[in-house]
Amino acid sequence: MRAEDAFARGAGGAGRSAAGGEAGPPGGAGGILRQPKAVWATAGASAVAFMGIGLVDPILPSIAKGLDASASQVSLLFTSYFLITAVAMLVTGFVSSRIGGRRTLLAGLMLVVVFAALSGASDSVGELVGFRAGWGLGNALFVSTSLAVIVGAASGGSSAAILLYESALGLGMACGPLVGAVLGDADWRYPFFGTAALMAIGFLCIAVFLGERPRPAVKTSLLDPLRALGHGGLASAAAAAFFHNYAFFTVLAFTPFVLDMSPYRSGAVFFAWGLLLAVFSVLVAPRLQARHGSPRVLTGSLLLLGADVVVLGYGGHTTAVVCTILSGALIGVNNTVFTELALGVSDAPRPVASAGYNFVRWFAAAAAPFLAPKIAEWTDIHVPFVAAGAAAVCGAAVVRVRRTALTAEPAGASPAHAPRNGMAAFAD
Repeated sequence: MRAEDAFARGAGGAGRSAAGGEAGPPGGAGGILRQPKAVWATAGASAVAFMGIGLVDPILPSIAKGLDASASQVSLLFTSYFLITAVAMLVTGFVSSRIGGRRTLLAGLMLVVVFAALSGASDSVGELVGFRAGWGLGNALFVSTSLAVIVGAASGGSSAAILLYESALGLGMACGPLVGAVLGDADWRYPFFGTAALMAIGFLCIAVFLGERPRPAVKTSLLDPLRALGHGGLASAAAAAFFHNYAFFTVLAFTPFVLDMSPYRSGAVFFAWGLLLAVFSVLVAPRLQARHGSPRVLTGSLLLLGADVVVLGYGGHTTAVVCTILSGALIGVNNTVFTELALGVSDAPRPVASAGYNFVRWFAAAAAPFLAPKIAEWTDIHVPFVAAGAAAVCGAAVVRVRRTALTAEPAGASPAHAPRNGMAAFAD
């Protein structure tokens, strides 16, 4: 989420503190639905943008077959995408604070349209990996700015706007694998062309309905996010989230090869996974957090995730399917709590803290898809899940050891609240 003042100062009223305080009530249904066309256009494009993360999941084996590539080569689709996303976290705030939110959104959408279409036209896995990197840059520019724009343009208060945004993200995360399966069953290229077409529609809608947003009074420098990581609490949250993301993206990028199912069946599994992720992010995690506090919830959920992925790796086919789906619930809880910790634990401006935190954690999303199939090649198909389980346990250990730093109030800062729940974890 990049530095629009409306979000950096105003969205916090809808939330809960990183320590787990109660949130204000969300806007009613009328407030959520009665939004300007600009808000609906941005929310719709956000849903499609997040479809792109899981879009390739059910068609990874088909891509490998179509391009005569190995599992480790095809998994680089995630690595290139998230490696660029991680680095772009240092750039998007710099860009949006200078050219404004509307232009940043349009630039990101245009890049996604171009590189998604080029991905569909690829003739080799190397080309596809490179085009996915360009897609990652466009997605970073768009997604990092969209929530701030929605909050600034919405009616009915920031709470209703954030809930609408999170619902759009949940829809995108759940539907991405399903759309990829439906289109990819005919040809692995079609999901990429479909995404390009949908994002082109989003580009036109935002160009027509969204006016320019006010630029922030203070411009963000490229080094501000790195300086923010000097805060012990934020650095601890980022380190623990790094280990969590390693486990998360081992499931997302490597499990399709283990399940070895048709695109339709694999898409159905990850659709159920995405639904649990969305439900537990939006509905369950805030209640757990309010009752038990952030460190305790994270420690327990990370340990359960570690156990789940190990059982996934060593169980039979049915067990692997069940554990894959259940991991969505645990990942959803973790995403919520990590996001709120990252945005509330330090005295850095929230967009800057978010950029530093995401710069660290997205490197794990780039590493896991590359390392998991390599580990399987070096050992056997079970060991990548042991590594993922160990990473989740390491994350729990960081949270446990650094729990005091993670719950300390920022010195000299006004109360900063994260969004009310956790789908924004993907966008920050």
